This record gives sequence, C-alpha cells and structure tokens, in this order.
Amino acid sequence: MFEGKLVRLRALRAEDAEHHLRWRNDPEVVRLAAAGDPCFGPVTAEAVGLGFDTMLRLFPRESAVFTVEDLADGRVIGMADYRDLDPANGVATLGVTIGEREYWGRGHGAEALGLVVDHLFGAYGLNRLELDTWSGNDRAVRAFTRLGFREEGRRRSAVLVAGERYDRVLFGMLREEWAARV
Repeated sequence: MFEGKLVRLRALRAEDAEHHLRWRNDPEVVRLAAAGDPCFGPVTAEAVGLGFDTMLRLFPRESAVFTVEDLADGRVIGMADYRDLDPANGVATLGVTIGEREYWGRGHGAEALGLVVDHLFGAYGLNRLELDTWSGNDRAVRAFTRLGFREEGRRRSAVLVAGERYDRVLFGMLREEWAARV
C-alpha cells in the first residue's frame, strides 16, 4: 500500500492476529508500546481475535491499522495506526509499534510513522497530527522529534511503570511543518 526504503505498510489481514498476540504477550513490547498498561497485554488469543474483528472493519475515514513489513524480506514486524480522525477540525491521532525486537532502533518505526503522516496530510488534507508516549520511551521520543513532531506538553507523573512514575509526553505536527519538510 505505502512503501519507504525500509518498510511497507499494507492493510491489516486476519492472519496478522498471530503477530499481535505474540507482541502483546512480550513484556518488553508491552512496557515500551503501552507503558506496561495491563489492557494492552498480556492477552489471550480469543481477546486478540475479538479486537481483530473490530480492526478489520474500521472505516478509513475514521481510523485504520496497517501492518508494517520489512521491505527487505517481507517479514511482518509491527503495526501503525491512526484514529480519532476529525475532518471538521482536521486532526487525527497516530501510533506505531515495532513488535519484533531485532528491528528496534533501526529506523523502521520512524519510517512507518512517516508514511502514515504523509498519507494523512496528503490524502486527507488534515491540519494537525498528534501522538504521545511516556518519558521512559527514549527511542519513541527521538523518532517523533526526528520526524518533525514537536513536544507540546507533558502530563507530569501520569504513567506508572514497574513502580516508577513517568510523564506522558504529548507531541503534535502541523500541516505547514510537514509541508516545509517535504
């Protein structure tokens, strides 16, 4: 569907559920992707299946989940999504998770997110994109910043991970900032 130098984003398929199940039961993926949120994992195959039924029926004018494949070998390595697309205000929320640990820190997640950014600003003409992470996820903070997202605020001490408090870090990018980079 969308291709970069490292990754391809394609539509979600039912068989991708097995990858999501593995990632959501990997404690380190859960820690980084969701700050250890127990709603993200661990989960059963049945719970992932129910969630997948919903994700496979998403209406692209509101939200979508893409599968991230490594371009070199076609391996499924993660997911990228957008949600809460508000055409009246021109805003959407993004996310990305690289579930295969050997691909961490190599630029795959940043490129996948960049492809979603290009798609939303290009195809939907949105004015603003936003996302967040927690202050302990240094790789995400660096990737978002490199892509041109700006830190817009923090919810201090809003995330509890393994008994320690972290900030929720909020990022945004405006259409004109994206246009200046392209």
